[in-house]
Amino acid sequence: MRRSSTFARQVLLVRVGRRDGDLRTTDVTLPEHRYADRQRRRYGLDRLGRPSLGVNRAEVEAVMPVSPALPPMAHADEASRSIPLLPGEHTVARRMKFGLVNACTLASLMLGMLAIFLAMQGEVRIAALCLIACVGFDGLDGALARRLGVASPFGAQMDSLADMCSFGLAAPVVVYASLAGSVSTAAAAVACALVAACAAIRLARFNVSPKDGRFFCGVPTTMAAAVLAVTVAIGLPVPGLVLVAGVALLAFAMVSSFPYAKLARLVKLPPWLWLAPVLGALVDIRLTFALIVVGYLVSGPVLWLRQRRTA
Repeated sequence: MRRSSTFARQVLLVRVGRRDGDLRTTDVTLPEHRYADRQRRRYGLDRLGRPSLGVNRAEVEAVMPVSPALPPMAHADEASRSIPLLPGEHTVARRMKFGLVNACTLASLMLGMLAIFLAMQGEVRIAALCLIACVGFDGLDGALARRLGVASPFGAQMDSLADMCSFGLAAPVVVYASLAGSVSTAAAAVACALVAACAAIRLARFNVSPKDGRFFCGVPTTMAAAVLAVTVAIGLPVPGLVLVAGVALLAFAMVSSFPYAKLARLVKLPPWLWLAPVLGALVDIRLTFALIVVGYLVSGPVLWLRQRRTA
């Protein structure tokens, strides 16, 4: 009786604060009783909320009482399963088209892995050609997705991950292998690490930024990888330190805020402008390629200054 009366007084202990004649707060403190976990042990749970030995958790959850004021919560995996990878009708034809587009993305990824393996064996020229093929498949999957009407958020995220593997990792590895012996190992490693880091930042920023139909914000990762791959494939005859500086400059250009024209706008240029690089490639393809790359990199700051003056 004494114990129960003490417990009753503790339960009925109420602290009431009044301010301007109104009830302010009411705090009720309940002490932890030594038999508070009797109900938990009754349903097969230990003190940490885990099922006791030999008791199934599903059976315990089915037996334990549930408050009628709280609706049952849906599991996270059920919510994730309700989001389709392919929006729209799930016909056999659309699924085949969807698989074809993703096969192109996986082909770009596999060619990037092959480029890494070839670069590790010293076949840097063939590895660079694999990277050029990666660029082709990367442009093909997006064009097919829009043409076949199977573009989806899943495909966009998958394409971004494949670009990071092929252009953010494979391209720096191939460039590092090509610079072996011409420059110091530390300088080549720092320049190639910059390419990988800036490619990751560029791709992440592209995924969360609003899209502009006319210009890219910074040099695209695909374009940077294509420049690096062609440079290795044709064997640009420049000193090693100049190549390292060019690789670092290209890496910073990827994360810059300079506007660079998309390929669709470049195709619409007058035909006589395309005649000059074609004739230059017949004379000296290496010099022509270097001039085109420098002109494209300089076009970003020029367009940026022009936009600021007209704003």
